[in-house]
Amino acid sequence: MRFATTLAAVLSLASTSSALNILLNNDDGFGSGNLRELYKLLKAAGHDVLIVAPATQQSGQGGRSDFSTYPNLTSSSQYDIVPAGAPAVGTDPNDSSIWYYNGTPAACTFVALDYVLPRYYPGWTPDLALAGPNYGTNLGPFVYSLSGTLGATYAAVSRSIPAIALSASNAAVPYFNVTNSSHPAALAAKASYAVVKQFINATAEGARVLPLGYGVNVNIPELFDDTLPPVVKSRLTGEAETDVAVYDEEKGTFTWGNLRPLAAGVNACYNGDCSLPGETAVVANGGISVSAFTIDYDAPSIPYTEMVFAKVENLFSSGEGGNETSGYRTKPAPKKRMMTGRDVYRM
Repeated sequence: MRFATTLAAVLSLASTSSALNILLNNDDGFGSGNLRELYKLLKAAGHDVLIVAPATQQSGQGGRSDFSTYPNLTSSSQYDIVPAGAPAVGTDPNDSSIWYYNGTPAACTFVALDYVLPRYYPGWTPDLALAGPNYGTNLGPFVYSLSGTLGATYAAVSRSIPAIALSASNAAVPYFNVTNSSHPAALAAKASYAVVKQFINATAEGARVLPLGYGVNVNIPELFDDTLPPVVKSRLTGEAETDVAVYDEEKGTFTWGNLRPLAAGVNACYNGDCSLPGETAVVANGGISVSAFTIDYDAPSIPYTEMVFAKVENLFSSGEGGNETSGYRTKPAPKKRMMTGRDVYRM
């Protein structure tokens, strides 16, 4: 599906049917050229937009919610926009609608929802959360758990906010170095806006942009001009990559590489429409991929899942560890505090 012949044509169309409250985040930092260009486009379209993004580059953090243990910045922020010693959370000196926080992208989502908004924008509730556009694509289920862009997105989805992750194929650039509309960051923002605008315009006023628990992952190929690439409905799996540890004998250290041949595990498709092309293949062929995901990670109700549970069926039905599954649906949660993965991590 193509929305228009050129990105310029998309932008020249009438403004969106209804103005939304939009929360912007990313993992590249609040000074990202891609982020600021999308911010400008959304503002120009009449949306009320706030940025709450990391004070420094935070790629590869996934959904890790890591909060600063210091009340102030121990070093200057990205591109020296904010000096060392400033509060760990605050605004850009030139735009009070752009906030930074010295934490991971997911932490920025939570700081936005639980500190910035209730304290400084009471009554302001996000209708939509956007993360990106990222520098570089975020393709496939392995990167879904690795990417800070996706982490910021599913953190918002977990809090009942419709959210879209946006990733492009351009290099990192400070926002103040984007000086014309043909800059790769500007092109990435225009393509991102074209997809976001379509989601908004196809939503009835007052309705949710996405169903509860749903998010969207958008990936954009390298752009050379204002031509809008084909936009393709896709899935996370399918020709997707996963990592291999590469050992450097000389340095005695490891780095990552892409496993060859492609791993079957990361490409096993059980959910959704397995006939759709994988987003990795779509972008490799010059298209913009649009994949839907849900926050429900449970295995589907298929024979394979039954096979897994059957292996421990005797524990479910008898013995000291036995239980009646239906009973757990009605019992209140235990009063005692239960240890979580985070408790273990902090020990």
